[in-house]
Amino acid sequence: PIPAEPGCLRGHGTLARDDGTLVATVAGVVERVNKLISVRPLRSRYNGDVGDVVVCRIAEVGQKRWKADVNARQHAVLMLSSINLPGGVQRRRTAEDQLNMRQFYVEHDLVSAEVQAFFQDGAMSLHTRSLKYGKLQEQGITRVGRTQ
Repeated sequence: PIPAEPGCLRGHGTLARDDGTLVATVAGVVERVNKLISVRPLRSRYNGDVGDVVVCRIAEVGQKRWKADVNARQHAVLMLSSINLPGGVQRRRTAEDQLNMRQFYVEHDLVSAEVQAFFQDGAMSLHTRSLKYGKLQEQGITRVGRTQ
């Protein structure tokens, strides 16, 4: 049970029993914001925000897009129109670019990208439209726990 005063609002990770007591549904840290009480889980999948820089692994090459594993609930999407072409050329993507997608990224490549937006189904849209993002060299990767 979570100690709560009358009139509090229950948030994520909580459940109100029939007798009115508030209990946690996940193991985690109780957070209180005014009258809202929620429980932030100790371990969870990545929930991105627009502007986050992520390191992802290309999982699949599709039509005009790559699917990237960002350790979230579902794969992120990197569109062909969201990458820099070689030489920094700014132009519309053509059918020839679609045929040559594997020259940019293939399965298991490590890529640094930025979260651009979210689709209706909650999938992240990534972009590498800056020189600071792109393919990473395989030097080894260290998995780091989430930060607050």
